[in-house]
Amino acid sequence: MAAIAFFSLLLLLSSTPPVLGFTRSDFPPEFVFGAATSAYQYEGAVAEDGRSPSIWDTFTQAGKMSDKSTGDVAADGYHKYKDDVKLMVDTNLEAYRFSISWSRLIPNGRGAVNPKGLEYYNNLINELVQHGIQVHVMLSHLDFPQVLDDEYAGWLSPKIVEDFTAFADVCFREFGDRVSYWTTIDEPNVSALGSYDNALFAPGRCSDPFGITNCTVGNSTVEPYIAAHNMILAHAATTRLYREKYRDAQKGGVGINVYSSWSYPMTNSDVDIEAAKRYLDFVFGWILEPLVSGDYPDVMKKNVGSRLPSFTKSQSQVVKGAVDFIGINHYYSMYVNDRPLDKGTRDYSADMSLYQRASKTTPGSSKNIPSSSQSDPEGLQYVLQYLTKAYGNIPIYVQENGVASNDTLYDTERIEYLKSYMGGTLKAVRNGANVKGYFVWSFLDVFEFFAGPRSRYGLYRVDFNDDARPRQAKLSARWYSGFLKNDDIYFLNELDSTGSHALQ
Repeated sequence: MAAIAFFSLLLLLSSTPPVLGFTRSDFPPEFVFGAATSAYQYEGAVAEDGRSPSIWDTFTQAGKMSDKSTGDVAADGYHKYKDDVKLMVDTNLEAYRFSISWSRLIPNGRGAVNPKGLEYYNNLINELVQHGIQVHVMLSHLDFPQVLDDEYAGWLSPKIVEDFTAFADVCFREFGDRVSYWTTIDEPNVSALGSYDNALFAPGRCSDPFGITNCTVGNSTVEPYIAAHNMILAHAATTRLYREKYRDAQKGGVGINVYSSWSYPMTNSDVDIEAAKRYLDFVFGWILEPLVSGDYPDVMKKNVGSRLPSFTKSQSQVVKGAVDFIGINHYYSMYVNDRPLDKGTRDYSADMSLYQRASKTTPGSSKNIPSSSQSDPEGLQYVLQYLTKAYGNIPIYVQENGVASNDTLYDTERIEYLKSYMGGTLKAVRNGANVKGYFVWSFLDVFEFFAGPRSRYGLYRVDFNDDARPRQAKLSARWYSGFLKNDDIYFLNELDSTGSHALQ
């Protein structure tokens, strides 16, 4: 039956060629297409070659994931990166975005550089450069050394600004001759919440009644704002360092990443329209407004009050303008309607003063974690157009976009999803949005922060039940390869009868 189903699919695709309405050539020549992973989710080898534990090692090894999984091996990218770069060449990938494990490069959080960690990242970057793949580096993707959490509670202390900047300095010095695209921090607008409000992420701090579990340490009402504040200061200090010390010679740029979703008002009422605008101020403005204007959005200062840290005059001067590009991770849109501001103890979600839902038919919630979502490529288009207009035409990269699928090689739903969202990106470009690139999440199946190895976003399948972690090309990998080659039908001819053209 499987063979019949597969050949039926090929017959259907052959008789009805994919019609995108656009090709790779419709995007500007400088526009780049890529795919992404991150260190903890991809590398594994958590106790090898001098790497120290990160906060995610501690979190997962304590059984905090719902399925008790860990990233100890993950996709084993530490050992398989050369084979994976070959798959990237197979896929005609133009760019690859990965993150650097602070724990692997500087195990003590500061001070001595680990030679084995340095060797790994040099080798990975060299492989990419030798194959003509543009290198995009994320300095921190939700992880940092556990030793810094033990010493001063990580992002809750201003001490991390100096340590993070020193970590970035090592990366710029050692890799900057081959890397021009640096993103400092992944999703500070979500990681601050997941780590310090609801405890979904490491290090898992929260306070009742806001956590998903009964936390023994934390304060959900203030810690997310403190963490994000220090992330903004760390980003600004890092950007200033790069501009003063490296930019003239290396000709690169430094950006920051935010998690993004578009907001639709549930009704045309003034209060719901205002709620939709407030949503954008809390989601985007929280991180980006200081980097453009030097201060937080007025609505945040009003609703959060004294719990929102303030920038000193000198900090504001350093922060303002400290961004060369914006990276966004985008997956879905939200419908929002107004909700009276609670009088009692509030966290970030309550401060937003709205109900949100992933579709008009799902129940509304004051929380910002949807239980389900619907495909809405127009939402990505609107986000890109909004960011271009609201934040002064700063270049934008879609650094993550994708969808999870069942554990199958014939992921036609992912192909349709990617087609539609790439189409939404092109519409935004044609409408004047300053978009410079699009990256699929993820290049291969990785350890997902929400669901471990069960949730599969990859273009390539990874067998997590096999210690060798073999890779298999999914239909989406062949399709993406064909698109990037400007050949719509390419992937049909490349698949063999098993659908596993590329095996490692």
